[in-house]
Amino acid sequence: MRRFNNRILTSSFFASTALGLAMPAMAQDAAADEDDDVIVVTAQKREQNLQDVPIAINAIGNEKLDQLQVSELQDVVKFLPSVTIQQGGPGFAQVYFRGVASGENANHSASLPTVGTYLDEMPITTIQGALDLHAYDLARVEALAGPQGTLYGASSMAGTLKLVTNAPDPSGFYGGAGVEINNVAHGDFGAIYEGFLNVPIAEGAAARLVGWYRDDGGYIDNVAGARTYASSGITQNNAALSEKNYNDAETYGARLALGIDLDDNWTIKPTLMGQVQQTEGSYSRERSGQTTGGLQTVQYNPESSKDKWIQAALTIEGKIGNWDLTATGGHLRRKTETESDYSDYAYFYDALAGYGNYFYDNAGNLVNPNQYIQGIDRYKRTFGEIRIASPADAPLRFIGGLFYQRQSHNIEQNYIINDIADSITVTGTDSNIWLTKQLRVDRDYAAFGELTFDVTDKLSLTGGGRYYKFDNSLKGFFGFAAGYSGDKFDPVLGDFAVDGTGEAACNGQPAIVRGSPCTNVNKSTSDTGFIHKLNATYKITEDALVYATWSRGFRPGGINRRGTLPPYGSDKLDNYELGWKATFGAFRWNGAVYQQDWNNIQLSFLGANGLTEIRNAGIARIRGVEMDFGYRVGGFSLNAGFSYNDAEIRRDFCRVANPQFDCTLPLPDSKRDNDLLPDDNELLAPAGSRLPVTAKFKGNAIARYEFPVADWDGHVQFAVNHTGSRRSDLRPAQNTLKGNLGAYTTADFSIGVKNEVWAIEAFATNLFDTRGVVNTGVQCLETVCGTGVTAATPTGGAFYDVLIKPRVIGLKFSRDF
Repeated sequence: MRRFNNRILTSSFFASTALGLAMPAMAQDAAADEDDDVIVVTAQKREQNLQDVPIAINAIGNEKLDQLQVSELQDVVKFLPSVTIQQGGPGFAQVYFRGVASGENANHSASLPTVGTYLDEMPITTIQGALDLHAYDLARVEALAGPQGTLYGASSMAGTLKLVTNAPDPSGFYGGAGVEINNVAHGDFGAIYEGFLNVPIAEGAAARLVGWYRDDGGYIDNVAGARTYASSGITQNNAALSEKNYNDAETYGARLALGIDLDDNWTIKPTLMGQVQQTEGSYSRERSGQTTGGLQTVQYNPESSKDKWIQAALTIEGKIGNWDLTATGGHLRRKTETESDYSDYAYFYDALAGYGNYFYDNAGNLVNPNQYIQGIDRYKRTFGEIRIASPADAPLRFIGGLFYQRQSHNIEQNYIINDIADSITVTGTDSNIWLTKQLRVDRDYAAFGELTFDVTDKLSLTGGGRYYKFDNSLKGFFGFAAGYSGDKFDPVLGDFAVDGTGEAACNGQPAIVRGSPCTNVNKSTSDTGFIHKLNATYKITEDALVYATWSRGFRPGGINRRGTLPPYGSDKLDNYELGWKATFGAFRWNGAVYQQDWNNIQLSFLGANGLTEIRNAGIARIRGVEMDFGYRVGGFSLNAGFSYNDAEIRRDFCRVANPQFDCTLPLPDSKRDNDLLPDDNELLAPAGSRLPVTAKFKGNAIARYEFPVADWDGHVQFAVNHTGSRRSDLRPAQNTLKGNLGAYTTADFSIGVKNEVWAIEAFATNLFDTRGVVNTGVQCLETVCGTGVTAATPTGGAFYDVLIKPRVIGLKFSRDF
């Protein structure tokens, strides 16, 4: 459904700004005029030339982001060779570095991400992924590969992604606005409207106001379908929801930033930023007997999401003597409301196990067992950091500080079957067969520091450490009503009670989370530890250096919501890396070779009753190399980069872990005599299995030529990206069912002209309309929803592939003033 009123109002505002102002250009955004050969980054929490930073880092500046048609997170990632993204749709993405991925399903009660995402100084990663910020008026994006735990802390185990915004500039009044009209192949038209103002408000003080609105056209068709449930004979169809271009999206937001120089030494920088992203439909192509291939799905219940967040942050920078002091803090609130189809779960379990016989109304008549999910997730994140840094030009340099963050996730997931009997409805809900109502809290504390000593003019040694503590908890309710009598369930003594599932397992414990009927999970876990970084850097010349690094990252442990399972502990990543950075006139060559040892891996998978379980059950090794090249002469530039990662587990992965990694050993008594699980252990993935999600090879190349056109500057640009094949699952059996994610190559093209005020550009992304798959999955266990070929279900299973966006052709106009 399109939202015409909002779009017309926003279009009118931005169009009048872009086309109606005729003021001469007074100043230009410094980041927009950035020299491609000199990019300043803050990877080590100091401003440094990228070529002087002895870590593997890719940075894309303001102007380059615009040239590459970057508007959202997945657009950035395709130009970062060491980074992989796994999406379920806008606003729900997991980011990975260098193959450090075990196939996490991003469940609300599962592991924290392995990659930290920062917006300026503030970490913004929530448990179900990074914020999908519209990429406008960014100074740059920095991708810091490898463990960044010393300076960046928890959830930067495998790397850190930094989004750095343009700061207010007190030097003058200026601004810009842009309009883009586009069309997605096989789908609808879309548009983007953007604008910013930089306003001096006093001597040494300025404000920057930024706004954006994006309307993305849909391209997935929800085609007509029907299915008959085996137990009741009830037939269901989706006629009311069938629609072409089912998956449209609307994104709008704003940022207000202030920069105030209190005197020559002290500056304060408050920022307020927010965004709303609303989607309709599904972003997955369905593979089943009900579709004919292409961009189709068959969904029987409404699907949508509304993701809104607001962030307030404050940074204070100053000097104490000749030392720099930075105090920064912020608060983020995020709320996501989702509707999801869950009818496959109902259909296949009914066909294979007769589950439809357990869903009836108050009169005892069977009802349509169709299920759907309505979710509300509320996140709060508060963080603070204070650090000091000695003079950057001293032979002995120190940076260190204290860090704190608290993030909470209020989880509400309603699994609904309409018109079921009161006796099988979760207490306090209208028609829930299942309710998850929990509060998860993750707390992190740390003291950190790095000390660098210039042994000679050419050789520098760095040692760093971070002492950390985490304290994480999960409490609330999940499960069925006390009266539900499903398969393998006794409401008094059955396995669901033993496993802490549903009201029968509350054992009289009152509700401690508002909105839940009672409490069947209330656990916490905490730990302390130390991680390190050692680095040696040698400057061969002023334009060339080599370095060697041994660093460690970690990810905090947490709580398994199934009551009989213990908490899972931290996992750690050791990185051994040799790298170089060199500039030879117009040519730049950076690279690194590395080995990463991933220990005590938090492996997550769907266990009994479809509940996510996390075990510290794995050891993996990743060997890789990454390089990036740059060449610029006159109006021609060529940039290319690639990464190669050989990532595999080194020990057998058992269903129930043991210190010997031996899946033939008998289970302990505490794991036996459970009707939900077999008494014997099970080999889920043998040693040598390749880690999923990340390709062995990923690379890109960008060629650009700039030339004069009368009084204008013209350009033509061509970019190509390649992502190799990937496993969809660590476990061979499940990977066979879902299939590998195939390799794909895309090409982008643009041509345009600009002068000091105006810019006009035509572009095409994914020029050849490639069908690249970034994620695939099913609605329940792969062995149920992914197979199920019986007389009652002749169409077999249903898999859902999340695709890269089809070809987009667009036209952009922008004006600076």
